[in-house]
Amino acid sequence: MKVGVIGGGAWGTALAQVAAAGGEPVLLWAREPEVVADINEHGENRTFLPGLRLTTQVRATGDLAELATCDALLAVTPAQHLRATLAALPQIQTPVILCAKGMEEASTKLMHEVAVEEQPRAPIAVLSGPTFAHEVAAGMPAAVTLAVQDIAIGERLRARLARPAFRPYLSNDVVGAEIGGAVKNVLAIACGVVEGRGLGQNARAALISRGFAEMTRFGLARGARAETLAGLSGLGDLVLTCSSTSSRNFSLGVGLGQGRSASELLADRRTVAEGAHTAPVLRRAAREAGVDMPIVEAVSDLLDGGSAVDEIVERLLARPLRAEGL
Repeated sequence: MKVGVIGGGAWGTALAQVAAAGGEPVLLWAREPEVVADINEHGENRTFLPGLRLTTQVRATGDLAELATCDALLAVTPAQHLRATLAALPQIQTPVILCAKGMEEASTKLMHEVAVEEQPRAPIAVLSGPTFAHEVAAGMPAAVTLAVQDIAIGERLRARLARPAFRPYLSNDVVGAEIGGAVKNVLAIACGVVEGRGLGQNARAALISRGFAEMTRFGLARGARAETLAGLSGLGDLVLTCSSTSSRNFSLGVGLGQGRSASELLADRRTVAEGAHTAPVLRRAAREAGVDMPIVEAVSDLLDGGSAVDEIVERLLARPLRAEGL
C-alpha cells in the first residue's frame, strides 16, 4: 500500500517517516518548494523538523495531483486549509486519513464533514491522539486512535501504519475522535495561561478536569461516545498538550498569561496553534447547541483582546458553586 502525505510540516514529516519505516515508499506533498528540495536533496526537512534524517523511502513533491496515485492519504494540512487542499486534489476513491485537529471557521463543521463534501467517494478516517511530532519521528513510543466507520478499512490502514513504537487503536467513533482533538487545543491554551500567570499546579489540575467536563458535554451533544472522549484522542491528548511547552497551544497560552497579546504571539509563528482558530468557532458551536463551556468562552475572550487575564480568572472563580457532575 503506497501512502501519500498531504502537508510537509513537522507532523506530516513525522508520519511520513513512520509510514516509510517498513521499507515501503511514501510520497509527501509540501506547499513550500524549499521543503521539497531539502527532503529530496538532503533527506531532511530543515524548515519544520530539523535534525531528523529521513529514510530514502520518503520522496517529496510539489504537485498535489501526483498523490492521486497513492493507495491511502494522510491529510496533515492545518484545519482551516483542509477544504481548499482536498478540493484541489483529483477526485479519488482511496482512504483519506485526517490528521488535522480543529473545526472549520466558516461552517463550524468537523474535518470529516468537510472531507466528505470535497471527496465524497473517498472513505474517511481520523487519526488523533497524544503525540508530539519530534518524539514520533525519533521512534519514541506513542499510541493513537484510528477512527473509521468501516472497520475492515480501518484494519487495513492500521496494519499499514502500525509499528512497534507507534500503536493505532481502532474505533468507529469518528465524531468523538475529532472533537477530542479540537477541544483539547483550546483547553491547552487555558492551561498555558495558568502557567504563564503563575497560578500553580492545583489550578492547572482543576482546569484540566473541568475542561474535560466541557469536552464531554460538547462531544455528547454532537453524537460522540463518552468512552472515546475518555480515551487517547480525548483525555490522553488533553493531558499531554496541557502540560508541556512542546505544545504550540500551551506555549501560546503561556505568552498570553505573561501579558503578551495574541496578535503578537501568533505573528511570530511559522507553525500553527490550531486552538487559536478553533476557540471562537467552538464557542459559536457550543452556544448554538446550548452547551455550557466557560473555559472555552474565557479563552475566546482572551484571544479577542476583549478581556484581560486577571479579569477572566476572576470571572471563572466567581462562577456559582455547583455539583461536580457534567
